Amino acid sequence: MGKTSSGKGVIDTRDHCLLAAPVPTTSFPPQPARPLVVGSFGDDAGLLSFPKEHLAGACDVVEIRLDLLSTKTLELKPWKNFDGIPLLFTARRSSEGGAREWDAAQRENALRQVLDDAWLIDIEVASLGEMAGLVEDMNLRKRPWIASYHDFRGPTDLARLHAGRKAAAAAGAAAFKAALELGWESLRLPELVDFLRSPGLPVSLMGMGPLAPVSRVLFAQFGSVLNYGYLGDTPTAPGQWSARQLTEAIRSVRHQQSL
Repeated sequence: MGKTSSGKGVIDTRDHCLLAAPVPTTSFPPQPARPLVVGSFGDDAGLLSFPKEHLAGACDVVEIRLDLLSTKTLELKPWKNFDGIPLLFTARRSSEGGAREWDAAQRENALRQVLDDAWLIDIEVASLGEMAGLVEDMNLRKRPWIASYHDFRGPTDLARLHAGRKAAAAAGAAAFKAALELGWESLRLPELVDFLRSPGLPVSLMGMGPLAPVSRVLFAQFGSVLNYGYLGDTPTAPGQWSARQLTEAIRSVRHQQSL
């Protein structure tokens, strides 16, 4: 699990990064030297059959989507096989893409069950009030967590992003994650880059839909702290790269920039 320092929980990437340069424990860094890639499992089969050794070079962090897993798989806790790998746990609310009709109490309980295994947990901005007890416990224990926002309808009003980021910071999150629908009609990439680079809480930003692939590489270059791809055969969002493809694309772009 990530180490923490005094103050609110922060993400320590010193020991667990394939892409990221070492950073001090007091930062989740606002502008990391290299972006982190999160590999997410989209179903039971992928999680149960994925060899740990294949994670090398594919991602820096593994996301376990608790809402996408069967009760039997949750009981097996197959993520225990990924010892030494930073784990991010999510129990997504149904209104933002969650697969289960869990209420806030059920989502909170699912997350509490895995806290001993978690490097990070994800709590939606929309759930901050409903899950205030968990948020308070995470902050008191100085455990890092991210606050997230997902919009599958698009286009998202930038004011909502700024408001979500402000709410995340006020609640004590280590970062604000936003996933947005970006269709072919969207000409908003420059203004989203401006949002990503603006002062404030670190941001993880990504597109979904037709412009998802290009947006994910672009945003990684401009400071998106966590960049998501899928592990196994099942994407967890529309237009998502596989984690390995995303890692290779980011590395390729960074190599070209260094020439």
